[in-house]
Amino acid sequence: MKQNMQSVMKQAQRMQAEMARVQEELKDERVEASVGGGSVKVTMTGELQVESVTIDASVVDAEDVSLLEDMVAAAVNEALRQAQDLAARKMSAVTGGLGLPGGLF
Repeated sequence: MKQNMQSVMKQAQRMQAEMARVQEELKDERVEASVGGGSVKVTMTGELQVESVTIDASVVDAEDVSLLEDMVAAAVNEALRQAQDLAARKMSAVTGGLGLPGGLF
């Protein structure tokens, strides 16, 4: 029983180290989302940080700011979804789809 527990602990330590490695890799990953035919683009890191927002001048209309606001929100939300999916895929490869509690991949 003691040897089995030691084996489980070693496996958990390896998984923890692998998860830390993947989290480090996510710092260098980027996703890009665009809306409005590419007129609004958002680049986000694997750590869920918005890196850039690019807006084509043709969609800037002082008379219709709400459309631009909606497009920026949609692009940010899509980039966030993509970055979360990327992180989940990478972590799932490490955890083997263990279905850890609290949404921990």
